[in-house]
Amino acid sequence: MFEAAPPTLQIVKEPVAQRLEEVEAAITSMVPADYEATDEVSEYILSLRGKLFRPAVLLLANGVGDQPSENAIRLAAVVELIHVATLVHDDAVDHSVRRRGLPTVNARFSHQIAIIMGDYLYSRAVMELAPLGDVEPIYMLGHAANRMTIGEMRQLLSHDTLMFSEADYYRLCECKTAALMAAACELGGMYGAGFTRDSLKDFGFNLGMAFQVTDDLLDYTAPTDVTGKPSGQDLREHKVTLPLIAALREMTPSDQRVVRDLFNKPDPPDDAVRTVVEAVGRTGGLEYARNRGEEYGDRARSCLDGLPVGDCLDALHAAVDFVTQRQS
Repeated sequence: MFEAAPPTLQIVKEPVAQRLEEVEAAITSMVPADYEATDEVSEYILSLRGKLFRPAVLLLANGVGDQPSENAIRLAAVVELIHVATLVHDDAVDHSVRRRGLPTVNARFSHQIAIIMGDYLYSRAVMELAPLGDVEPIYMLGHAANRMTIGEMRQLLSHDTLMFSEADYYRLCECKTAALMAAACELGGMYGAGFTRDSLKDFGFNLGMAFQVTDDLLDYTAPTDVTGKPSGQDLREHKVTLPLIAALREMTPSDQRVVRDLFNKPDPPDDAVRTVVEAVGRTGGLEYARNRGEEYGDRARSCLDGLPVGDCLDALHAAVDFVTQRQS
């Protein structure tokens, strides 16, 4: 008997596909600065943006209970601007040169321009919240952005150390990914049926945790042509994520020395990265991370219990399957 294929992102987005087109138009209208140099970089940044997963989840949350709001379009666009701003800053901090197979902003232009443009996108996001006439979403998204900044600092200070614990890792995931996902889902519920708000916030948090754990797992398992970035990039950047944390507990002293040697090299060679990736798989790190990702997925699903049934709720369930089973 064959297992059903995991849902595609297109299936997840289907109930809000038309509204997502409005979100894309809103994003495009938000970024022009009437300054040629800024507009040139903005256009390039938008060409790099992802598949609008966070805006889609916000709109789905907004549709649970069949009381969608037109304001959700603006909120979804703002959430994407904040997400993209974070990626631009992250790439500059990490000195990354590729994202989704294309040069990063810092590689295409400069580190200074990347930082300035990240700041520009953040400030545009705040400006676009003002027409709502409500301070609560400003606070919620500001709080999420603040936590994301703290998460980036945690990650920066964890470089070149193998003392980063599993508890440290989960705190990083909460800041780096779960905070914005939780805010997006809570805003969707807040501007929708209202009573769904708390459940959807908890759903978004656990979905974000599952997303980040799976993303870190993919860095060890997905080939370059799938992710658009080299497999093992986190190791090259001396980032300690859950697969390595779990594996180190089971590694022989010999394998641990190999890992330490890699982290002592400013620019680890490909063969060293491959050796550590293989050791992480051999000692159960990949399986451990996969199981933790599934656990967060299960928690996310349980948060949807008791919410009004409908296409949007079904799509949120599908979003969990997409996140935990995705290959890119």
